[in-house]
Amino acid sequence: MMLKLGVPSKGRLMDKTFDWFGARGVGLKRTGSEREYAGAVEGVEGCELHLLSAGEIPAALADGRIHLGVTGTDLVREKIAGWEQRIEELEPLGFGQANLVIAVPAFWADVDTLDDLDAAAAAFRASHGHRLRIATKYHRLIREFLRQNGVADYALVDSQGATEGTVKNETAEAIADITSSGETLRANHLKILADGLVHRSQATLFRSRKAEWSAEDRATLATLKGVLGI
Repeated sequence: MMLKLGVPSKGRLMDKTFDWFGARGVGLKRTGSEREYAGAVEGVEGCELHLLSAGEIPAALADGRIHLGVTGTDLVREKIAGWEQRIEELEPLGFGQANLVIAVPAFWADVDTLDDLDAAAAAFRASHGHRLRIATKYHRLIREFLRQNGVADYALVDSQGATEGTVKNETAEAIADITSSGETLRANHLKILADGLVHRSQATLFRSRKAEWSAEDRATLATLKGVLGI
């Protein structure tokens, strides 16, 4: 048996993950072409690298197809119901930071908080005959957050493209999306609600609770954690 480590297969997340492990004495490298998803781990015996999309890693961890994985905390919480029973956070990696926030049109002068949004949503339904639409890719997280904060009269609409553009395109009245600097929101004339921070996300090393952990795998994990200093 080999301990399976899943990391993002492309882009800045892959590069920064490789850098993070490399700086701590564990070399990660792609062994084939960029179209192949094979890789190798140097510095720790008994560990193999699996290159997956960041969005695929939460399910691979939850199903036990990999032992360890690097992905965003937002994706784990969004994609895996009851994730704490299936996945354990081992170490935040200090990059890939972004905030999941709720934003509304900047010209909504009287809407600055979730209470304001709840009142605006009720007024919107009374005036338009249908619920205020919030565009997002994060249905589970947003529905739970709004429920906890007493916002009721809304409908989530799925956004798989540029969520910030949905208000301008009139397919939604508000949005819930990931942002790092807020510049794209401001460029689209949107403002973040004062209490609209849903989740602070960052790239994190996770351990699967559902994978088969042999004695050798547990020993490899202990060695890996020792080398990484976690």
